[in-house]
Amino acid sequence: MPFVNIKTPEGALSRSQKEEIVHRATDMLVEYFTEAARPHTMVLIEEVKDGGYGRADEIFILPDAYRVKEDS
Repeated sequence: MPFVNIKTPEGALSRSQKEEIVHRATDMLVEYFTEAARPHTMVLIEEVKDGGYGRADEIFILPDAYRVKEDS
């Protein structure tokens, strides 16, 4: 079973963006493994809370400009 795990800052993606990622990642894996892989492909999008990871030796907080304004 192909498995994709994507970690993203909490609040950075809307529901429709997550759905698009799931569809595109699944399509990509089907290109490699054939259509038989589609029903067995798992795409997990995990949202990491602010302060839950670091970047450039500092705790990362998602800037407001990158936050989703509304979830569609």
